[in-house]
Amino acid sequence: HLRDILSLSMTSLNGLPQWEDEDLPVEDLLLFEVSWEVTNKVGGIYTVIQTKAKITADEWGENYFLIGPYFEHNVKTQVEACEPPNPAVKKAMDIMKSQGCQVFFGRWLIEGSPYVLLFDIGSAAWNLDRWKGEFWDVSNIGIPFHDREANDAVIFGSLTACFLKEFDDKPNIIAHFHEWQAGVGLILSRSQKLPVATIFTTHATLLGRYLCAASIDFYNNLDQFDIDKEAGERQIYHRYCMERASVHCAHVFTTVSQITAIEAEHMLKRNPDVVTPNGLNIKKFSAMHEFQNLHSMYKARIQEFIRGHFYGHLDFSLEKTLFFFIAGRYEFSNKGADMFLEALSRLNFLLRVHKSDVTVVVFFIMPAKTNNFNVETLKGQAVRKQLWDTAQSVKEKFGKKLYNALLKGEIPDLNKILDRDDITIMKRAIFSTQRHCLPPVTTHNMIDDGNDPILNTIRRIGLFNNRTDRVKVILHPEFLSSTSPLLPLDYEEFVRGCHLGVFPSYYEPWGYTPAECTVMGIPSVTTNLSGFGCFMQEHVADPAAYGIYIVDRRFRSPDESCNQLTQFLYGFCQQSRRQRIIQRNRTERLSDLLDWRYLGRYYMHARHLALSRTFPDKFEMEPSAPPKTEGFRYPRPSSVPPSPSVSQHSSPHHSEGEDEDEDERYDEDEEAERDRQNIKSPFSLGVLPQGKTKQHGEYRN
Repeated sequence: HLRDILSLSMTSLNGLPQWEDEDLPVEDLLLFEVSWEVTNKVGGIYTVIQTKAKITADEWGENYFLIGPYFEHNVKTQVEACEPPNPAVKKAMDIMKSQGCQVFFGRWLIEGSPYVLLFDIGSAAWNLDRWKGEFWDVSNIGIPFHDREANDAVIFGSLTACFLKEFDDKPNIIAHFHEWQAGVGLILSRSQKLPVATIFTTHATLLGRYLCAASIDFYNNLDQFDIDKEAGERQIYHRYCMERASVHCAHVFTTVSQITAIEAEHMLKRNPDVVTPNGLNIKKFSAMHEFQNLHSMYKARIQEFIRGHFYGHLDFSLEKTLFFFIAGRYEFSNKGADMFLEALSRLNFLLRVHKSDVTVVVFFIMPAKTNNFNVETLKGQAVRKQLWDTAQSVKEKFGKKLYNALLKGEIPDLNKILDRDDITIMKRAIFSTQRHCLPPVTTHNMIDDGNDPILNTIRRIGLFNNRTDRVKVILHPEFLSSTSPLLPLDYEEFVRGCHLGVFPSYYEPWGYTPAECTVMGIPSVTTNLSGFGCFMQEHVADPAAYGIYIVDRRFRSPDESCNQLTQFLYGFCQQSRRQRIIQRNRTERLSDLLDWRYLGRYYMHARHLALSRTFPDKFEMEPSAPPKTEGFRYPRPSSVPPSPSVSQHSSPHHSEGEDEDEDERYDEDEEAERDRQNIKSPFSLGVLPQGKTKQHGEYRN
C-alpha cells in the first residue's frame, strides 16, 4: 500500500484522470472549509487557505464559505461585513444567534473575496463544560482544563457542528476540515450522523513535529514508536486523540505531501486517500526579465544594509558577495538550522583554502524573544548615512569647482581642487568609523542569548565575522518589515534580493519557503524529507539545473548530508554571474508547477470522492480509485550547465567581462519554449452562463 501512496501522491499534473466536462450541480451543493487559520494567521495553513481561495471561489461561486474564529483585530483589517446571500446559511446563522452564539459574516478581503463565517469563541465559552462532556460521550477523549488551545478547539468544533446541524437535506454539503483544531466539528458531525460529506486534511502530524524536534531518528523508526506512550510523555495525548479521531471519522483523508502520507500511515494509522500538494497564485510578469530587474533593485538595498553593518570591516567586494538566507519558524533542528550552520563552517574553510574572492553573507530570519535592536547595529546604519552625507557635500563642492574651471576652458589641478577643509572633513569621517569590535552576528539584543541554539552554535564554530572569514553571519530574530529602521524590506522584497534560499529541513511536511523562492526565480536548497523536495524530484529530471538543490537527509548519515549541502553551497559560489542569471530564469519557469490552477485539481478530486462516498445514490464517480498515472518530468536543460565544474575557466580568477561570450549555445527564448512544451498549458475553469460552473468529474444525478 506504500507503493500506492507514492504513485498517487505525485502523479503528473497533466496526467490526472481525464474527467469529462459536465455540469456539477453547484446550485444544490454548499462547500464549507473549516480552519482555525481563516482570517487568523498562525502558520503555513493560513497561506494554503488564503492562496487557494481564488480558484475555489471561481469554481463554487456564491456556494463557497470559509469558517474560522472571530478575533476583532483580524476582522477590522481583513473582513468586510455583508449579509449572507444564501437563505439556508442565513437561517442557520439566525438560529445560532437566537441561542446566544455570536456569528460574524462578511467577505474576506483577499483575492477571490470568499465569504467567511466567524464564530466568537468567547461568547460561547459558557458552554465549555457541557460541550466537553458531550465530546467525551461520543469520543472518550478528555480535555484537561489548563490546555487553552484544546478548549478553544472544543468550543470552535461544537459551534461548527451546531451550525451544520441546522441545514436540511437540501442542499447537499461538503465540509472540509484542516488540522486537529478544526477536527472536533468533524467528529461531532459524524457522531450526530449529519448528512455532510467530510474531508480532513492534516498539514503535519502533531507527534511527527514533536518527535523530530527531540532529535530522534524519526524516519528510520516510523514503525517502532509506541505512539500512545510518546504522546503521553509529551503531554499531548488528548490532542493526538483528537487528531487521530478526526482522521478516522472523515469520509476522505488527505495530506499535503508524499513524505507526510508515509508519516500519517504510521502515526495516525490511516493511508491518505489523496495527496493534495500546496500551491501558490502565480502572477506572471508581462516583461520576460522583470523578476531579474527586481533582483538587482532589492540586492542593492541589501548591499546598503551590509555597508552599514560591516562599516570599518568592509574589505570585501560587494560585487562579489552572495546573499544566502534561511527563514521560518524558529525550530532549530526541524528547519535544519543546525546542519546549515555546520555546512557554513565547512564552506568558510573551503573558500579560505581555495583563496576565493567570493564572500557569502548569510541571514537567519527566525523570530525569537528580543529586547529590540542592539546599539552597535543601529550605529552602523547611522555611520553609513553620515559617510554618505560627507561624500555628498564634498562631491557638491568638488562639482562646482570643476564646473567653474570647465567654463573658463581649463582642466583643473586635481591636487588643488580639494582644499584642506575637505581633507579634514574626510579624515574626521574616517576616524569616526574606526571600529574596535567585530561586526555583530545578531541585529537585536536577545533575551536569553546564553541559551540561544543559533548563537551557541556560532560560538562553537567560531563564525564571528572576522576579516579573514569568507562567510559572514547575521541573525535577524524578527520578521522583516518595510518600516524597519534597520533593513526596510518586506519578506518578498528581501527574498528577491538574495541569491539563494537554504532550507535543509529535517521535518517539513510541505515547505512554502522554497516554493516562494521558486516562484520569485530565486534558487533554493531543500531536502528529500520536505514535501516540496519530493514533489520537485518527481517532476523535474535534474532539479539542480533548475536551481532546486535537494539534500538527501533520508538515506544518508547527518555528516554525509552536511557534506552534500556544503558541496551545493560551494558549487553555487563558483558560478559566474551569467550562470546565476541563466539559472534564475530556469527556476522561475518551474513556477507553473506550483500554480493552484494545477494543484487545485487534487482538492477537486478529494471533494468528488467525498460526495460519491457520502451520497452514493446521488453521485457516482468514475474512476472511484485515486488517480494513478505515469508522471511527466521536466527534462534536463540542453544548454549551459549551471554547475561550474563543467564550464569553469582555466584560470582561477576572471573578470565579469569574460562571462559575456561564454557558452554561446544558450538561447533563453528557445529553451523556455522547449520547457513550455513539456508542461501543459494552465488548467482553466470555464464559467458557464447563468453562474453555473463547469466541473471536471463524471457524475450521475
